[in-house]
Order: sequence, then C-alpha cells, then structure tokens
Amino acid sequence: MGKTHSSHPEHELELKNYQKPYTCNGCKEQGVGKRYRCEECDYDLHEDCMFNKSTTTHEFFKEFTFKFYDKPPPRKCDKIYCNKCIRYCNACGKHVKGFVYHCDEDENDWDLHPCCRNLKNELKIEGVKFHLGETVSKCSWCNQTKIKDGWSKIKGWSYVSECDKYHFHVYCAMEMVIEGWKNGTANSNDCLALENLELPIQRQLNRNSGRGNKYWRIAKVFLKTIVSILLGDPTITLGSLLVDLVIK
Repeated sequence: MGKTHSSHPEHELELKNYQKPYTCNGCKEQGVGKRYRCEECDYDLHEDCMFNKSTTTHEFFKEFTFKFYDKPPPRKCDKIYCNKCIRYCNACGKHVKGFVYHCDEDENDWDLHPCCRNLKNELKIEGVKFHLGETVSKCSWCNQTKIKDGWSKIKGWSYVSECDKYHFHVYCAMEMVIEGWKNGTANSNDCLALENLELPIQRQLNRNSGRGNKYWRIAKVFLKTIVSILLGDPTITLGSLLVDLVIK
C-alpha cells in the first residue's frame, strides 16, 4: 500500500526495489535499491527522505539539534550570486540542493543530507576500528587531504582506522561509485550493468601491489558499508558488487 508525502501530494508513493540508479527528488542526491516511487510521475524518494524527521541529532555534533528543511535555508548575505552562500553538507562536502537537516544553534551553521545523517561515528570491520572525523589525512583514493571541489570552510568527514592504514574521505567513497557508473556501458534506459562497471580504486591496486589481501578485503567491506548508507539503502548489496568487480 502506498503512502503520500508533502513534496508529492498528487499521488501515493510505493516502496520499490530496483537496481537502476536514480536521483532522489527530495535531497537531489544519488540512490539505488529501495526507494519510494510514483511510477506515473517518475518521482523517487530515499527512504530517509520519505520519512524525514522534524528534528534529529548526530553523534558527531554531540547534543546539537538539526531541523528538517525541504530546501536549503538562505544564508544571511546581501551579495547576489555569492558562491559562499551555497550550502554544503558537512559530512560529504557536496552541494546541498534539496532536503536537508540544518543546525543554527549557538551560531552554528551546519548542514547534513538526510542519508549522510546515518553515517556512524565508529565502524568495526574484521576487527579494525574506523573513526569518523573532519578531513585532515590523505585519502587512500585521491591522495589529498582536502576533498575535491570542496568549499574551503567545509572540510568534510573522513574515516581513519586506528591502525592508521586506511584513510577514506566520505566524499571520495561516493565519487568512486559515480565514476564507476559513468564509465559503465549501461544507459539511462537500462538496468545497471554491474559486470561492466569498474571502480577507480583499481588504480590503487596497481600502485600499492605490495599490500596484502587482508588490506583490500577490509577496504572492500568498508566501502560497501559507506556506499550503501550514502545511496540510501544500507541493506543493498550493490556496494559489495561494485567493489567486488575490482577487488577479487
């Protein structure tokens, strides 16, 4: 049975589960797998965008409260076409274009995409602990401390392992998937051709051939976990399938 949403009151949205990628009409970010969809209008929402909360919190910001907005709240600026007035997600560092959780308590100015809100402060993969923090270390993929195309005041988040072997920008985890889709042969009218996709992390395999199988096995499971969260469906196996294509 379908459900309505204030952003699309004309028709009910039904839970679907397709492997074809989509752009969420709520937050305007990528998704795949489960989504709430209106077939008639070609309208899709991440589950987190469908069931948004009026207020929420995140461990990273301790006890601060974020309010839900269906569009980015304006910044206080008198300039026209000011790039600094564009909002960026404090987690992934990407442009906020639609649904967002915003915090302005105590003069803070933080924003989170609905799916980024689900990123955990700590992850444990095969005994290796990963901790979430603001980006300061070189990423294992982009080999930079600063996220690509990031606004100077938005550092974005990174996961760094306690053993200091693994460093991944949240931004880069999603970039790997997007680049994999772009390099694939599937078009917008077909289901995702997984067998034709290649993740850019393969370049790291060639550059770091001295690393053992355990390193890449843990990296694979970690990326699967992060990608699934960012795509709005932590239950999907797509993240695993994408990485399995280049790490076997």
